[in-house]
Amino acid sequence: MSVVLTPGNVNDCTAFPKVLSQIAVPRSGPGRPRCRPDRVIADKAYSSAAIRRSLRRRGIAATIPERADQQAGRTRRGSRGGRPPAFDPVVHRRRNVVERCINRLKQWRGIATRFDKLARNFRAAIVLVTALFWINA
Repeated sequence: MSVVLTPGNVNDCTAFPKVLSQIAVPRSGPGRPRCRPDRVIADKAYSSAAIRRSLRRRGIAATIPERADQQAGRTRRGSRGGRPPAFDPVVHRRRNVVERCINRLKQWRGIATRFDKLARNFRAAIVLVTALFWINA
């Protein structure tokens, strides 16, 4: 399991390359895990041209809703604004698994309020709680 911790004042899209570099997709047979997923499903915080460009360059499909300010800017530029990015709302519904996991993590008071001052202690708490989820599943 990989957990990437950032300070609270860091935008999600700046941490995205580090998150993407730590992905390991297990293979059905023998061999090391793949480091390139088939698709990335993300929320509006990850909607940026740089992220979409890097995913396209690596051949990874993206299901990321476009922010309202990006839609307005594209509309304002008219035909020079380009096409809207592809978005499949049916695929995006699968993101609720991640949201539910985050909500379960936040049921633990120490994680919800970030009692730990050190990042390594906070990460250890997250790993411990997710291991408990896995054991109880």
